[in-house]
Amino acid sequence: MPLVITSYEDHIGTIIFNHPETRNSLSNELLGELIAALHECAEREVRVIILRAERGVKVWSSGFNISELPVSGRDPLAYNDPLEHALREIQRIPVPVIAMIEGSVWGGACELSFICDIAIGCPSATFAITPAKIGVPYNASGIMHFLNVVGPRVAREMFFTAKPIAADRALQIGILNHLVPTEELEQFTNDMAHQIAENSPLAISVIKEQLRLLANSHPLSPDTFERMQGLRRTAYDGADYLEGKNAFFEKRKPDFKGR
Repeated sequence: MPLVITSYEDHIGTIIFNHPETRNSLSNELLGELIAALHECAEREVRVIILRAERGVKVWSSGFNISELPVSGRDPLAYNDPLEHALREIQRIPVPVIAMIEGSVWGGACELSFICDIAIGCPSATFAITPAKIGVPYNASGIMHFLNVVGPRVAREMFFTAKPIAADRALQIGILNHLVPTEELEQFTNDMAHQIAENSPLAISVIKEQLRLLANSHPLSPDTFERMQGLRRTAYDGADYLEGKNAFFEKRKPDFKGR
């Protein structure tokens, strides 16, 4: 069974998460299929991509597959890992990607929705970034994606508390472009996709790339970068990281010691 389903109509590509057994967790296999679907969309020269889950789901995506997290001592969010690869593909594909969000969005899937160009949700949409619950040190590029969307204060709240942001607040703080009734979500999203597809694809591709470059134009000194990497190594080498993973699989509350 494919973990993502792709369809095409009127210059619009639709990619649907299709793994309800894991609540569409971002496993390496699913991410590989997502990347392949994005490449196929590019080859077919679609003008817009809609990224969504099946209709009626309670969870849009449960985020990174915890069982595939590496053991202590290895970066859980390294540059060449499938999730990081998929995030870059969405950012760099030269057409707008619309996240159509029904249901809750957890962990790495929260970042995935943030780096889409436009996000449209319904009242069941919630957003929670949860690495602190399992002792995972988030990477600098991921934190920057949050800063670009919600700013530093909301980013701190989301990372520190790991509590979900409800749909109405998500609209207020810029996570969602539009919040519409559930029964209108598909039509509203498709109407916007068709409106975009009628415009110049070349102009849009150039504008998208300019926006990406400007959003990423925050230079770090080599010393600052190494400092950040050192901080992250402290976390994924630590006991809290292992405790967070064990607690998840044992279905218990973790007992973090801060070391």
